[in-house]
Amino acid sequence: MRLTQFWERMNEQFGEGYAESVAKDHVIAALGGRTVERALAEGESAKTVWRAVVATFDVPARLR
Repeated sequence: MRLTQFWERMNEQFGEGYAESVAKDHVIAALGGRTVERALAEGESAKTVWRAVVATFDVPARLR
């Protein structure tokens, strides 16, 4: 998954403004207690981060 695809899905799931907030503020256990923003900055793949988002939030099947 490309980073652009990741952000498209985040924006579709949460809305543009809230997606940024989720990425910056929500700590996700599946990412080792990191935020989306931190996990991506530390080199985690967009696909791995998206899977953690899907596992944490109620993401519709069409976006998985």
